[in-house]
Amino acid sequence: MRRLLITGGTGYLGAELVRLAPAAGWDVTATHLRTEPADPGVHWQRLDVTDAAAVADAIRTVAPDAVVHTAYLREGPDAEAVTVDGAVAVAVAARAAGARLVALSTDVVFGGDRVGRYTEDDAARPVSAYGAAKLAAEAAVARVDPHALLVRTSLLYGGPAPGPHEEAALEVAQGEREATFFTDEVRCPTQVGDIAAALLELVRTDAAGPLHVAGSDAVSRYEFARLVATAAGLPAGRLRGGLSGDAGLVRPRNCALDCTRAGRLVTAPPRGVYEVLGVPAPAG
Repeated sequence: MRRLLITGGTGYLGAELVRLAPAAGWDVTATHLRTEPADPGVHWQRLDVTDAAAVADAIRTVAPDAVVHTAYLREGPDAEAVTVDGAVAVAVAARAAGARLVALSTDVVFGGDRVGRYTEDDAARPVSAYGAAKLAAEAAVARVDPHALLVRTSLLYGGPAPGPHEEAALEVAQGEREATFFTDEVRCPTQVGDIAAALLELVRTDAAGPLHVAGSDAVSRYEFARLVATAAGLPAGRLRGGLSGDAGLVRPRNCALDCTRAGRLVTAPPRGVYEVLGVPAPAG
């Protein structure tokens, strides 16, 4: 069995990779920091990715054939250190160990001000701090290891437990909280098992640079919330739509991704949200 190291193994995507990778023939070591691991079927190691020396020691000890880097922090005082410096530390150590590196990124590296879908060749101009950090991480990783694959994805959902975007929709639909779901923010929701399976294929390729891997349907956050509620048998009428600009927020609008390249590299590209949730797609 080949050795695979997964950073952020207790995160939403990391946990799904941990679940699927052994069946795909990998001997898995996964890292965690704040959340205690629950899967006894792999090797676990506590690791702070901002500690470059610890990262180098961990990767040298595991001697993985490949590393999938999913660890990140969206917000907070340590967000940039984890997202950027952590990615650099992992890239440096993986390169030194001769390991194949796949690093996760996001669709919000784009400004969201265009019509249609973004390709990998389009200029990335983030408008959020998180998007800027992820773009900086992409650039830094590429400098360290030009052969690394930088996978951009979108709105993960559909795991054994609901993702954060699903949880918000379900709580509002059940009357447990109030929230506005933006009608002017378009994303490509991605079933977490689908992208995990795609990553386990991509790690065996020599594809490098940015690659878009996301669900095939582009929908607004509001439509996604309605689909989640409907699939759960809950009343979607409780969900309120609105414009992000009306809330005084500077956020990317249309971040739909063109995933044509990924479709040529994996046997089963991530499905669209209508198919995953079993809700008929609108005509046309």
